[in-house]
Amino acid sequence: MKSVVAHFSTPLITGARFFSPTCLIQRQSISTVRCRKSSSSLTVMASSSAQSSSQAVSPGSAETDVFKMIQAHEAKAARLSRVEEIRTVLNGSVCGMLSTFSQKYEGYPSGSMVDFACDADGSPILAVSSLAVHTKNLLANPKCSLLVARDPEDRTGLRITLHGDAVLVSDNDQAAVRSAYLAKHPNAFWVDFGDFSFMRIEPKVVRFVSGVATAFLGSGEFSKEEYQTAKVDPIAQFAKPVTSHMNKDHEEDTIAIVHHATSIPVESALMLDLDSLGFNVKATLQGNTFKIRVPFPRRAQDRKDVKILIVEMLQAAKSVSN
Repeated sequence: MKSVVAHFSTPLITGARFFSPTCLIQRQSISTVRCRKSSSSLTVMASSSAQSSSQAVSPGSAETDVFKMIQAHEAKAARLSRVEEIRTVLNGSVCGMLSTFSQKYEGYPSGSMVDFACDADGSPILAVSSLAVHTKNLLANPKCSLLVARDPEDRTGLRITLHGDAVLVSDNDQAAVRSAYLAKHPNAFWVDFGDFSFMRIEPKVVRFVSGVATAFLGSGEFSKEEYQTAKVDPIAQFAKPVTSHMNKDHEEDTIAIVHHATSIPVESALMLDLDSLGFNVKATLQGNTFKIRVPFPRRAQDRKDVKILIVEMLQAAKSVSN
């Protein structure tokens, strides 16, 4: 792995303010805010609509203490390795921004929103029309990139850029590629039209960035070999049904679990996603919104086991509160 910047957790910037190591900063038009941690300083870059002026909070304040609790918890919380997370997120994603070299405007990039699916090696598969500008661009110059956001609505969340070369899928691979694409896009009947064909983006390097506009910036890159060797987490595929159910019917239970696991008395807690080692939550406390990781007591083996683990965690939380 090359040029990886050490990263912490990535609290979400929402509402009026966000947490940083030794200061709490209200959202406004900010050019640079320096927050000191020991003898080093972290430069926080953020911009948003103008609101009230920034407010420093003394190290002994309740809000600073809460941040320290979050930081201490996040430092030891079990989670997937970064490359496993990237491989898993790309495998579960279905659309992204494809950048190609424009043939009409030589030397300039051309962006297109495209649907895709990953094959068994993690290579993105595109169903392209011969009429599309990006198809013509790729046939002339196969070098491209695909930008994918874990959550397009979260500006501070994980963003992945896969750089590679797009090649037409061979006749021998057509059936397997078609099956993989339709598994993610079951209504894409047009893939069998005469002007459509499949292209595979063969990865060269995969870059990531997270925590943008917070004090928790993380970035780096992985080689093709590192990316393709990483495993897709088998539990992440169940994230949507599990989180939807918990958020709709059991938010109070999630609050209890988060409080027990982190000792932070959160006021609300919504599950964002999950994997075999735990789940991520968007929580609020005293007007602040942040993300926090909640590890499972052990690795989940399957979807049924996820339910068992959540029930165990809830029972443990209730036994302490009673």
